[in-house]
Amino acid sequence: MPLQISDINPALLNVEYAVRGELAIKAETYREQLSKPNHGLPFDRIITANIGNPQAKGLDQKPITFARQVAALTEYPPLIETGKDLFPVDAIERAKELCEEIGSVGAYSHSQGVPFIRKNVAKFIQDRDGYPSDPNNIFLTAGASEGVSLLINMLITGRKDGILIPIPQYPLYTATLAQYSGAPIPYFLDESSGWSTDPDSVEQAVEKAIAEGTKPKGLVVINPGNPTGSLLTEATLARLVQIAEKHSLVLLADEVYQDNLHHRAEQPFISFKKMVCSLNSRVPLVSFHSISKGVTGECGRRGGYFETTNISPEINALIYKMRSVTLCPPLAGQIGVDCLVRPPKVGAPSYAVWKAESDAIHAALASRTRIMAERLNALEGVSCVDSPGALYLFPRIVLPPKAIEAARKAGKEPDALYSLALLDETGICTVPGSGFGQMEGEFHYRLTCLCDGVEEYVGKLERFHRGFLARYAA
Repeated sequence: MPLQISDINPALLNVEYAVRGELAIKAETYREQLSKPNHGLPFDRIITANIGNPQAKGLDQKPITFARQVAALTEYPPLIETGKDLFPVDAIERAKELCEEIGSVGAYSHSQGVPFIRKNVAKFIQDRDGYPSDPNNIFLTAGASEGVSLLINMLITGRKDGILIPIPQYPLYTATLAQYSGAPIPYFLDESSGWSTDPDSVEQAVEKAIAEGTKPKGLVVINPGNPTGSLLTEATLARLVQIAEKHSLVLLADEVYQDNLHHRAEQPFISFKKMVCSLNSRVPLVSFHSISKGVTGECGRRGGYFETTNISPEINALIYKMRSVTLCPPLAGQIGVDCLVRPPKVGAPSYAVWKAESDAIHAALASRTRIMAERLNALEGVSCVDSPGALYLFPRIVLPPKAIEAARKAGKEPDALYSLALLDETGICTVPGSGFGQMEGEFHYRLTCLCDGVEEYVGKLERFHRGFLARYAA
């Protein structure tokens, strides 16, 4: 008897991940079609605006030179000697140091991550926040997502256990909760005030869940937000810590966009670690970071870490046991983490190039975000918060009744119909807001601000939107 769907864990059938869902699959089909002569499509390329993947083909953000030089030298150590005329001294010294600590990148490392790199992560956190960080509380991971999945798995003990998640949210959280048969407990962000987090709405969500028989176990906060790019204020951070304390929640702080700040001076990033320490709080906290975002954009190398704060040695030992099941995180990702937390120092041979590359990426993202928000806001039926952080915009679209009716007849969400039509006509792949969650009766879509050539990109969006409204006009 062949393997049947009925033989599979039924929880997996409930897993949905919109970022790589129907639109992304269709976009890949179009990409293959475009490689053929006389492809018959009304566009000549796919614009991958559905996922924060900066170095993807067609987006082509250049890797940070220093990180790639260290990667090359550690992948092939003979270059340390033979490439002295090709690589700057500080890159060679960094590679030597890492090779001495690691040995071959082809060997397994410590399951928690290379101890030397964990010490460097701890120093980065301490320098950022002004409070101590213990390398024994640092766990290196294959991207932040792996750590999130592990922690949610550990917290969910039954179907009545739930995790508070922001709406709109990154679909990783609902997908992971579905996989482990946990309950999502939504709290809604306020679009009218820049997608801010209202602590009172979080409190109300907790109380509602308890009244309905769900036990809240954790509170997910994404800061800066995904898909919204919103940044939490110091006062909001403090209130959320107090709510987590009051209801015995584990704080899960997704801080992978902490270096993607478009107005750094006016709207700085404040970590939950800093807030928890400044309040002398004993709330359990797990903070996540990644090399996939920021200016590094090294998504494919799968590097990240999480830090545990106010977590008992017994729980940390259990986390270590679970990490050891997968043996170790990828060494290439661990080396990427080291370059993230230890960029070239001022005055070092690589510093000028690193600074110029980083500044250019920050400036380009800020400029694209501002221009795209302005142009989208000028369209009929579109409102878009000018995101202060992360890599995305999440415009709201008011759709004609005929479009909504057509979507319902097709068995699709209205913003999915809109996004599919956008892909079919322009080659721009986005993610419908229904994949992230939204208020009843509202429609959105998420698109990245990573695509160069804003005029062409936004021009296509504008022409499509006007045509879509005309097509479904009353």
